[in-house]
Amino acid sequence: MSHPDSSLSAARRSRELAATVGGPAVDVLVVGLGATGAGAALDAAARGLSVAAIDAHDLAFGTSRWSSKLIHGGLRYLASGQLDVAHESAVERGVLMQRTAPHLVRAQPFVLPLTPLVSRGQAALASAGFRAGDGLRLAARTARATLPPPRRLSPVETRHLSPALRPAGLRGGLLSWDGRLTDDARLVTALARTAAAHGARVLTRVRALGLTATGARVRDELTGEEGEIRARTVVNATGVWAGGLVDGIRVRPSRGTHLVLRAAPLGPLPAGLHIPVPGENNRFVLVLPQDDGRVYVGLTDEPVTGAIPDVPEVPETDIGFLLDVLGSVLDVPVHRTDVVGAFAGLRPLLDTAPDSPSGGRARTSDISRRHAVLTSPDGVITVVGGKLTTYRRMAQDAVDTAVRVHGLAAGRCRTAALPLVGAAPQAVLAAVRAPRRLVQRYGTEAPAVLALADGDPRLAEPVHPGATVTAAELVWAVRHEGALDACDLLDRRTRIGLVPADRAAALDAVDALLAGAAAFGG
Repeated sequence: MSHPDSSLSAARRSRELAATVGGPAVDVLVVGLGATGAGAALDAAARGLSVAAIDAHDLAFGTSRWSSKLIHGGLRYLASGQLDVAHESAVERGVLMQRTAPHLVRAQPFVLPLTPLVSRGQAALASAGFRAGDGLRLAARTARATLPPPRRLSPVETRHLSPALRPAGLRGGLLSWDGRLTDDARLVTALARTAAAHGARVLTRVRALGLTATGARVRDELTGEEGEIRARTVVNATGVWAGGLVDGIRVRPSRGTHLVLRAAPLGPLPAGLHIPVPGENNRFVLVLPQDDGRVYVGLTDEPVTGAIPDVPEVPETDIGFLLDVLGSVLDVPVHRTDVVGAFAGLRPLLDTAPDSPSGGRARTSDISRRHAVLTSPDGVITVVGGKLTTYRRMAQDAVDTAVRVHGLAAGRCRTAALPLVGAAPQAVLAAVRAPRRLVQRYGTEAPAVLALADGDPRLAEPVHPGATVTAAELVWAVRHEGALDACDLLDRRTRIGLVPADRAAALDAVDALLAGAAAFGG
C-alpha cells in the first residue's frame, strides 16, 4: 500500500492550501515543482524544516517532463573539459541508480554504429571517450554490476542489437551504457510525494505573482483567490521562467526537440543508438526505445528568443534535422508520416558564455551545463542552469544557501541516501508480485496499483485499445499522485499524451473516469 503521508490528492491540497495562505510563516517556500524544485522541497523537509512548495500548473509541467529520459554519466562534459560537471553527473547517476530511485532508473545499452560516415580516427576517439566514461563510473563508486563496461562490437553483434541499421559498409559498433529513466515526470512525482511524506505542503495550481525574501503573493488558479504565503526564505526553482520572478537573472533557453515514432518501422531495438551528427564533434542524435512500444529520437540544441511559452512548439526544421540524421544510418528510411508525435523542452542555461569577437552570440551548445545558486539583493535564492541528472545536487546547494543566508536551524542534507517512494534494492524489486512494467513505474507500490482492479475488473482494462496504461493507474494517480484533471493524467502521470492520436483515443475514458467521483477516495 501507499504510505498515507505521501499521498497527494485534491482533498489534501485544499486542506494544506487553506492552512498555508495567510497562515504562519514556513521555513522555506519553494516556487516551481520540476525536478529541482521538488528536490529542494524534499531536501528542506528532510532536514526538519517546514516547507511549502507551489507551482502555477502541475508537477513536472515544465522542462522536467521533456527530457531524453536519460541519467547521464557526464561523458559529454568530460570531452569538453568540464571535469567537475562530469564527475558530479557520474556521482548523481550512481545515487539514483543504486540508492534513491533504482525502480525508476536502470542501465540502458547504446550502440554507436561504425558506418562509412564515421572515420577510423573518430571511432578511436569515441572508444577512448567511452573508456573515460567508465573511469567516471569508477571514480563515482558506481558498481560494475550497475553499469557494464563498454566494448567493441562485430558487425553481426551490431546488427543483432540494432537490426534497422544499413549493413553496407558497417564495420561494427561501440557498445556503451548509461542510466535511463522509466519516465522523467514519474521521478518528479516520486520526489514530490516523498517530500510530502516528510511534511512538505505540495500545492499545484498555485501561481506566484511576486516574490520577496519573506514570502510570495499567490493566486489559486482553480478559484482565482489571492493571498500571501509567508516564509523565512524563498527558493526560486522555476527554470527558464526564473527571470520573470527575480530581477537580474539571465537565462539563455535552448530548445531540445524529440520525435516520437512507433517501434514497428524500426523493428526490434534491444539497444538505443548514438548517431554522430555529420560535421559536428561530440554531438549525437539518440534513438531511445521505450517500454510502451514507442521510440524517441532526439535531440536538438537550438537557441530560443522572445517570450517563454508554457509548452514549446516543435518547428518542422527540428523534425527535418532529426529525420535526416536518422536516415544516415538506417536501411529503411523513416518518413515524416512515421512521426506520430514530437515534444520540445527548454533548457534553463545560465547566460555566462562570452559572445564571439565578431559580435555573434555563443551557441547554446557551448554554454556550460553547470548550475548556479544566486541570492538577490533582498534575499531570494534562485537556482538555475544544470540538468535533470544533477537535480539533487542543485537542490542541496540551494537549500544549503538558504540555510546559511537566512540562519535557519536545520540538519545536514540527507537526500543522497534517502529512497524515494516506491524505491527498494534490485533484489527486492525483482521479488515484487506485479508485472514488470508496473514495478518499473511504481516500485514496491505496484501490487497496490494492481489491487485496485480486484474490486472492479474494469480498472484492469487499457484506457484505449493498444495502450499499456490501465484505468487502475489513473485511479491511483488521482488518489495518491495529486492528479486533478485529464491533462494531469494524460500528459504527466502517464505519457499517453505524447502521441496526439492516442490522447484523443483515451480522452473520453479519462473524462468518464474522472466524472465517476465515487471511484476515488479522499
